[in-house]
Amino acid sequence: MIFTEAALKGAFVIDPEPASDDRGIFARVWCEKEFAAHGLSSHWVQSSISLSRRKGTLRGMHYQVAPNEEVKLVRCIAGAIYDVIVDLRPTSPTYGRHVGLMLTAENRRSLYIPKQFAHGFLTLQDNSEVSYHMSEFYVPSSARGIRWDDSQLGIEWPEPVVIVAEKDLSWPQFRLNG
Repeated sequence: MIFTEAALKGAFVIDPEPASDDRGIFARVWCEKEFAAHGLSSHWVQSSISLSRRKGTLRGMHYQVAPNEEVKLVRCIAGAIYDVIVDLRPTSPTYGRHVGLMLTAENRRSLYIPKQFAHGFLTLQDNSEVSYHMSEFYVPSSARGIRWDDSQLGIEWPEPVVIVAEKDLSWPQFRLNG
């Protein structure tokens, strides 16, 4: 696997290094030793998938607060998404900034999302499916979010947003500390 630190400290893009032959390819997408060698959490307590049937479906921007802050490892296993993370760590030099990247079934990339980051994505194809590994259990009372269309964040979604859950429409605007 190839680990590339994203523009937000602690977040990593992870590319598989596939071995190929006439049968196809084989690639490792997670290895406890390789994650540990990069100082990354490798303890997962929950895995989930989401299937979005229509292109233009937006999910996010979600996170959990203490004591249930979670690390996520996200990968698109069918279709394509534009994945976005926002640094919510008040003491971070990248506080309030975001990074977006394409995760597709074809590129097989994963995104490692540290604690105290909001996460969301927009589907770029019909029937896009996303796989998540989380370091903490989902706790509804710790669930939070920020607006996906917050002008202060300035996220430029590459396609029109067509479907958004009522819950995601109700999140507050992001507020920079200070």
